[in-house]
Amino acid sequence: RNINLFIPPRTITAIVGPSGAGKSTLVQLLPRFYDVQIGSIRIDDIDIRNIRTADLRRYIGWVPQHIFVFPGTVRHNIAYGNPDASDEAIESAARDAHALEFIEQLPDGFDTVIGEGGQELSGGQLQRIALARALLIRPRILILDEATAALDSESERMIQEALLRLKQRCTILIIAHRMASVRIADRIAVLQDGQLLDVGVHDELLQRCHLYAQLWHLQTEATQTGYPRPMEALHER
Repeated sequence: RNINLFIPPRTITAIVGPSGAGKSTLVQLLPRFYDVQIGSIRIDDIDIRNIRTADLRRYIGWVPQHIFVFPGTVRHNIAYGNPDASDEAIESAARDAHALEFIEQLPDGFDTVIGEGGQELSGGQLQRIALARALLIRPRILILDEATAALDSESERMIQEALLRLKQRCTILIIAHRMASVRIADRIAVLQDGQLLDVGVHDELLQRCHLYAQLWHLQTEATQTGYPRPMEALHER
């Protein structure tokens, strides 16, 4: 409601807020999983309702929190959204996603067969395969929907390094559950009760946005004690 948000091209924008604030709903409007009832969403000043849905979604890469992996090779899992992709394109996407090194160490590299759910791989490895899958379509907009929420710090660092390189060629939106992941963002949008509370950089928001400061300090508490998780704790309060 009453959201007026401009996202510059080739930047990283993080979207934060307590559970139920509307973070996922907001980004789901971009590929038209829902349509706005009032106002408009515009890309390059074109109302997305005037763009054919298939064409719109062709330019949006999506990395969800829960990764879908089917039985088959690593190569086929990366190429899921573009089955005609060349081996060179698949390897390039894996390199951009910081996944090439661990894939090459698998028993058969890209031809290693993984089972349903990818239980042979760690959470960080699965997320990097999902990122490579999204990058294979060379998106203009890349969305990470709480994709780093369950990762260890090393896996999260690798994905953050990949995103910093990728913003040179696409616009990136990150829905962040773990506040530490927003530090790489050029801008942070704070949502509460379906409305945009503030937009700024980390240091600014710490000073002027009470909700953001709360989220950040709860993250610090969670890091020190291991409980509770920051967004859930605020929601409970």
